[in-house]
Amino acid sequence: MPQFIWALVLALVPFSAGAKTIDEIISVVQLDIIKPLTIFFFAAATIFFLYGVVEYIMGASNEEARTVGKRHMIWGLTGLVIMTVVSAIIGILQNFFNSVG
Repeated sequence: MPQFIWALVLALVPFSAGAKTIDEIISVVQLDIIKPLTIFFFAAATIFFLYGVVEYIMGASNEEARTVGKRHMIWGLTGLVIMTVVSAIIGILQNFFNSVG
């Protein structure tokens, strides 16, 4: 736990040193943290889905392998749907707060 606190402190030092406004901080968090994480999770879900497809095809003669492949495809699609919904919610919130301010 102390390592996490130090990592958080070191990550936030540039914010305090630059004396940025809240809009600049939100922009930095969005561009440097949220966007790369979203891309990473989309890629991970896609790879997991494709891995399930390959498992399903390679295990065509084995019922257990097909079941595992189906399960991986379902979880990959679930991850893609969740990430799509999260991206849509973030976009809606960004549009809402940009139009209010």
